[in-house]
Amino acid sequence: MGVGHIGRRLLSAVFVLWLAASLAFFALKLTPGDPAEALLAASGATPEEVAERRARLGLDDPLWLQYVRYLTDLARGDLGRSWLHGRPVGRMVGEQLGPTVELAVAATAVGMALGVGLGTLAAVRRRTWVDTAATAVAVVGLSTPTYWSGLLVILLFSLHLRWFPATGEGGLRHLVLPASVLGFALAGSIARLVRARVADVLGSPFVLAARARGLPGRHVLLVHVLKAAAGPALAVTALQFGFLLGGAVVTETVFARRGLGRLVVEAILWRDLPVVRGVVLVGALAYVGVNLLADLLHAWLDPRLRESEP
Repeated sequence: MGVGHIGRRLLSAVFVLWLAASLAFFALKLTPGDPAEALLAASGATPEEVAERRARLGLDDPLWLQYVRYLTDLARGDLGRSWLHGRPVGRMVGEQLGPTVELAVAATAVGMALGVGLGTLAAVRRRTWVDTAATAVAVVGLSTPTYWSGLLVILLFSLHLRWFPATGEGGLRHLVLPASVLGFALAGSIARLVRARVADVLGSPFVLAARARGLPGRHVLLVHVLKAAAGPALAVTALQFGFLLGGAVVTETVFARRGLGRLVVEAILWRDLPVVRGVVLVGALAYVGVNLLADLLHAWLDPRLRESEP
């Protein structure tokens, strides 16, 4: 992978971040309702107090001026201050980032393990009941809403079997259910791609040659086939990282966990726009970073990509 490719990816990353920041700004501006009224609704503020809050927040300024000021602050690394709490958005996001990253990493591990396992099993046992069953599990994972899966596992494993706590956090036992729910949804996409890739590699000349030399089937599968399938699996995991962040919002709400999900839900309810924009931007930054890392790992795992780049 050449310097030119990395440079193009970095430029693409900057463009994606600018686009995410701009969409977050204008989309929130187009939503109905007055943020100043929402922030002061509980206190029974007078119209004069609402007007004063609007002026203090800069909401009466022209839209272009608000946008330029917003981008200027972002260029300085300033995400602004929460309109509801008056605290720096960067600090609030940083406090809630850890639990969300913990959940996302655990869910990725579950999704990768389950997806690669199901996809490989389906490819090795093609056109058998094993293939049909593994594919069915993958389809269920893809089609089941996260909140529905979350409620089902809470009913079964928490309320009925009492194996795991239903809500909260505080250790591995609290992480098992939310990570499994989120990872199961991710596993469906990985399994379908891995199945197609493994089936293709199993019929490739170098695998047939390895078998002709008398290499054990397990060795061929682990060393040759799964290595070839690892790159696409990483790629689809990176592409699904945005889904993971979106799913974390629902999962953290269902399982009453701290994290960016609960933070952004509260911010949306109170029209705390700086916090919503900050979470969106941090999510976009994480998405871009994960995709860039996956691109580099994919090239490292697949020599053909390194050779094809200038």
